[in-house]
Amino acid sequence: MNGDTLYSIGDLARRTGLSVKTIRFYSDRGIVPPTDRSPAGYRRYDIDAVARLELIRTLRELGLDLPTIRRVVEREAPLHEVAAAHAEALAVQIRTLNLRRAVLTAVARRGSTPEEIDLMHTLARLSEDERRRLIDDFLDAAFGDLGAQPAFAGIMRSMTPELPDDPEPEQVEAWVELAELTQAPEFRDVMRRLAEHLAAERGAEPSAEWGAERAWVRPDVTAAIRDHVGPAVTAGIDPLSADAEPVVVAVTSEYAHAFGRLDAEPGTGAEADAGRLLAHLEAANDPRRERYLELLAVINGWQAPASPAAEFDWCIQALRARACR
Repeated sequence: MNGDTLYSIGDLARRTGLSVKTIRFYSDRGIVPPTDRSPAGYRRYDIDAVARLELIRTLRELGLDLPTIRRVVEREAPLHEVAAAHAEALAVQIRTLNLRRAVLTAVARRGSTPEEIDLMHTLARLSEDERRRLIDDFLDAAFGDLGAQPAFAGIMRSMTPELPDDPEPEQVEAWVELAELTQAPEFRDVMRRLAEHLAAERGAEPSAEWGAERAWVRPDVTAAIRDHVGPAVTAGIDPLSADAEPVVVAVTSEYAHAFGRLDAEPGTGAEADAGRLLAHLEAANDPRRERYLELLAVINGWQAPASPAAEFDWCIQALRARACR
């Protein structure tokens, strides 16, 4: 083919690999108009028609619709802008398909009922803004005006799930379970009590040794309990026995130190700290709270948290026994 010759639809079909029917279809719609006609009325095309047809075939394979293709080949729309818009649309479709795949995989794995499938699909397909509003509503119910304080704002951020655009089935499952959990009034009450208890703890006067800013740093009470109670649990020490007393004293002392009560008087002060620690553990030792943190780790791709339940249970029993003496 050269620039001076006109070609039939059959010639174009052989050159481009498209069928005669397809080329006629594009021609009838004015996307590849004929350059001229033969004396017998047959359509004839110039060499530019080949380039147009090859571009059209490429764009159709990429999924562009005919009106958009017409605008591109007639230079009414820049190709790079069309390509960018179409790439974004495909990205949305891919995310949607991946989410559907994850939901179906989760359904197959769980053996869900029709009602559970409907709920799972509804919660999974929420937009990022809708998911954020659902979680914000839960956190507001749990923390209320405490969220305005810097320390609690950080805790709230650390409790916020971020479902990826391309989640794995286990992340979808975790998100659905977590979303259901946040809607339970009993769980909201548990988290509210824990937040209020933490606020009361943070209200303690800081020691001169720590400085005022230290009062708002969350102490790692769980780590202290693991350090002292973990070996006692491993050794099989009965939390109700006399052998548990040194462990309780050590834990209570670290708890008092963490909140600046270094000058607590023996007797009443120690008993008060033990009571505060018991209240803290009873609020924190709800299995739903632990489950929330496990689900949060799955959704956010974090390392699964180690459960302190055994140490908490031991410490609660020991503190309760001490309070009854």
